[in-house]
Amino acid sequence: MRAKTAVVLGAQWGDEGKGKIVDVLSERFSAVARYAGGHNAGHTVIIGEHKFVLQLIPCGVLRPGCKGVIGNGVVLDPIAFLSEVGRIRELGVQVDGNLFVSNRAQVILPYHRMIELAAESAPGRKKIGTTSRGIGPAYEDKMARSGLRVVDLLHTALLKTHIEAACAEKNAIAHALFGTDPLDPEKMYEEYAAAAEQVRPFVADTGRMLNGILAKGGSVMFEGAQGTMLDIDHGTYPFVTSSSATAGGASTGTGVGPTAIGTVISVTKAYVTRVGGGPFPTEIHDAAGDLLRERGHEYGAVTGRPRRCGWLDIPLLRYSNQVNGAEWLVVTKLDVLDELEEIPICVGYELDGKVTDEIPADVHGLEAIKPRYTTFKGWRQSTEGITKFDKLPKAAQEYLAFQERESGAKIGMVSTGPDRGQTIVLPEFAKALNAITS
Repeated sequence: MRAKTAVVLGAQWGDEGKGKIVDVLSERFSAVARYAGGHNAGHTVIIGEHKFVLQLIPCGVLRPGCKGVIGNGVVLDPIAFLSEVGRIRELGVQVDGNLFVSNRAQVILPYHRMIELAAESAPGRKKIGTTSRGIGPAYEDKMARSGLRVVDLLHTALLKTHIEAACAEKNAIAHALFGTDPLDPEKMYEEYAAAAEQVRPFVADTGRMLNGILAKGGSVMFEGAQGTMLDIDHGTYPFVTSSSATAGGASTGTGVGPTAIGTVISVTKAYVTRVGGGPFPTEIHDAAGDLLRERGHEYGAVTGRPRRCGWLDIPLLRYSNQVNGAEWLVVTKLDVLDELEEIPICVGYELDGKVTDEIPADVHGLEAIKPRYTTFKGWRQSTEGITKFDKLPKAAQEYLAFQERESGAKIGMVSTGPDRGQTIVLPEFAKALNAITS
């Protein structure tokens, strides 16, 4: 019997529209669990006239009866978490008794932000394009076995000792390397001891909780953050995030074993975007890129930064689906392409005079590859709000069919607008979902 779980993740560099897709699907699941990243990720969900921008909190909390879980693979900024809880409470979302934080998640503290901001701004340093929210340094401390976990945050004496020792070390490092002014450990302790008491009601052994839900016949969706090409192992290193954004992270980041992963749903835009630095083979440098950015409202949900836009990259999508074991593909923002006369799709690369579809492991190879395109005729009519596949223009159907055929995963959904209802659900996908969640 197939496990009653699904992983929903981004196929490229994030911002694929996962928030809407998780929201649409979450009504079928008992819980939605976030398994990686921190408040550097943002999911935008539009429900009627209301717009929800979620950074740490899983989209499942927007559905009555669906639990939201922040797993152990996430790094938690307690102040940012409490601020976000306050915002969605004001919008009428029931979070108390419905939202849970892993006692094993790592905590972000102010010295993590200090270190990251100083390092990213230092002369001569390679700029990765981080959000400077302390995500990377918090993961560094985790791997160095010197981090603070949520369970430790709740122990006052341990918290005080940890902050004093960490500040002595981080202040010295930041001052020596970057000339940064020191942080006050006493002030930090008072602020975070107070925050800990507000976080305490949300804290649980979430791995035990999720396994318990599955044991009782419930269903769990694992919500990815960022995208596959930002994965610390499989992405465009070093221009990546600091956690496992791929499907494997769902197991290590929640405490649910890999044999309990039922299916993987990969989300891709009908084109591609990227925020920050790093290689981007199909990036558009002319007016077409500006058109996609404006029609697609391609500005970061968390940072407001304009996203770089590019044409759909089939070799990259195929690689992503392979790494994740993706069974299903969800295509978002199809309607953004409505005005184009022609739509190029990258079908291969040229590297050192040779044709290939292999993704180079090194950043120099990624920067050197030249995309090879095939061009599709645009449909030049609105697809916004269409909810049946056979109602799409024939040219749009052909564009999607090619994407499905070449990517190695079946298209299960197509998003034709930002609202919940502006979605095409293919019959085979609906049947598969019923088998997982019923």
